[in-house]
Amino acid sequence: MLLQIPPRENSSCRPACESPAWNDLPQVRSTRQPLGLTDALGEAGERSARVRWTRARSGEASRAIAGVRAVFEKTFSRAGHFLLFAAYMETTGGKIKRLDDLAVTLAALRERGRKIVHCHGVFDLLHIGHIKHLEAARKLGDVLVVTVTPDRFVNKGPHRPAFPERLRAEAIASLACVDYVAINEWPTAVETIQRLRPHFFVKGIVREAGPRDHSDAIVREEEAIKAVGGQLVFTDEETFSASTLINRFLDVFTPETKEFLETFRARHTPEEVIGRLQSLSRLRVLVVGETIVDEYQFCTVMGKSGKEPVLAALHNRTERYVGGVLAVANHLANFCGEVALLSLLGEVNSHEEFIRDKLNPKIATHFVRQPGAPTILKRRFLEDYLAAKLFEVYEMKQEAVPEPVEAAFCGALQRLAPQFDLVLVADYGHGAMTPRAVELACGESKFLAVNTQVNAGNRGFNTISKYPRADYVSLGEPEVRLDARSLTGDLRPITEQIARRLGARQFLVTRGSSGCIVFDRAEGFAQVPAFAIRVVDRVGAGDAVLALTAPCAALGVPPLMLGFIANVVGAEACMIMGHRSFIEPSSLFRHITSLMK
Repeated sequence: MLLQIPPRENSSCRPACESPAWNDLPQVRSTRQPLGLTDALGEAGERSARVRWTRARSGEASRAIAGVRAVFEKTFSRAGHFLLFAAYMETTGGKIKRLDDLAVTLAALRERGRKIVHCHGVFDLLHIGHIKHLEAARKLGDVLVVTVTPDRFVNKGPHRPAFPERLRAEAIASLACVDYVAINEWPTAVETIQRLRPHFFVKGIVREAGPRDHSDAIVREEEAIKAVGGQLVFTDEETFSASTLINRFLDVFTPETKEFLETFRARHTPEEVIGRLQSLSRLRVLVVGETIVDEYQFCTVMGKSGKEPVLAALHNRTERYVGGVLAVANHLANFCGEVALLSLLGEVNSHEEFIRDKLNPKIATHFVRQPGAPTILKRRFLEDYLAAKLFEVYEMKQEAVPEPVEAAFCGALQRLAPQFDLVLVADYGHGAMTPRAVELACGESKFLAVNTQVNAGNRGFNTISKYPRADYVSLGEPEVRLDARSLTGDLRPITEQIARRLGARQFLVTRGSSGCIVFDRAEGFAQVPAFAIRVVDRVGAGDAVLALTAPCAALGVPPLMLGFIANVVGAEACMIMGHRSFIEPSSLFRHITSLMK
């Protein structure tokens, strides 16, 4: 059974005092007589404690606080005065614990019959809605524990959290109604509930329709609290949005981006944008192009070789990811109802077992074997600390695809293309898309989306002009300019000219930190600024944008919304190293909701 706490008119959950100043501490009195720290410790001991207390107040957290605790405990054993320690424990630093330590503390409190109340959340910007919620939760029991989502699991977009986990924990700990705070170790509170075993797990009520936070986390948290004999409770306090406050009043985005978001919010709702993405589930998509395995060699740079002008590095570890059309298909499989893949696979060093293990199991694969050739592998060497790329090595057979292989590939393409709502060609210029394959893709597809990539392996020979037709195109600005042989000309007329030559309904041009522009044959141009705040790795961002915008274009998403979706996806993808993971609906939907508040 779920309990719901009615709203209260007044809140008594006021911020607690900051860590008390040193001169305030001697004013703490026992029931018998005042206790001065100098009396208790002597002058030398008082100076030592003063230094440690000052460090604790300035934020040198664990080491300084441990020192204060040691000094105080020594004092207590001599003076029998425990109120000083209570004063310390009521401060912000004393409330924040590691989860393991907190579990031990709560176990002892439960044995004494205390009722434990547990709240969990991001608490990125502490506001009156949070305070009302926590005060209402505190009324349910004797001890209120709050766990804070760690930075690495805050799925509200790359611009969040606005405040790091330690500061968020300190803000919560400053409230008098909160007894203990811990930084969580998992994406949800499920494991935390299992460890802390509270009597009540308390969440604020959500009035919007659909799954809470676009995930099933609350369902699994309810199962967890019931499994430990507890109860899920919802408070019904006045709600506010930290995302709204952050978007409006903190300098997270540039003025241009803030202005765009204000305009976009006035035209569209988060539910409308998310609804468009959810509608992709009815599409059947065929992905065509080259299979690529991306290998990242993480190294520590040691310096110049002693005798040669060579940079020497110490190898730390190796990571491999599925790239090329494999990555595109994995992104699509999280959103579209049916995804199939047509690609070439080498017979030498095929990496087939690795590829099949990393592909989404819902993807139907159609691989054509290429005798005497390896599956394409791109090995990049990176400086580990900053993830800066030093150089890369290609493993591939750089020659024309043999005629029997081309015949098998084109035969499969001719058979499969008419069966799908969308054929998406990711052409990396490594030989799979021969003139015959291009002709079939253009002639047999109901809706054709194309990306042609320029890279070191094709040296600029792989431009969009090799395709006579495309319904949707997604390219980077350098690839557009290379096709038009125009380094500095106005990008818009160049884009429109190429789009009209191809007969494209929409043409997206990604521009890195400048965002993107979208040409729509009916509505003209739309321009959208970038939303990326932090960039971990740009490799794969274009693949993610292509994967999510192509089906949107096939369903007629308008250009401004298409550009918005492209840049949200691009911002998410830039936070992923290589192709370690793929765009997930719940994370993308939370990001969109966060931006539009």
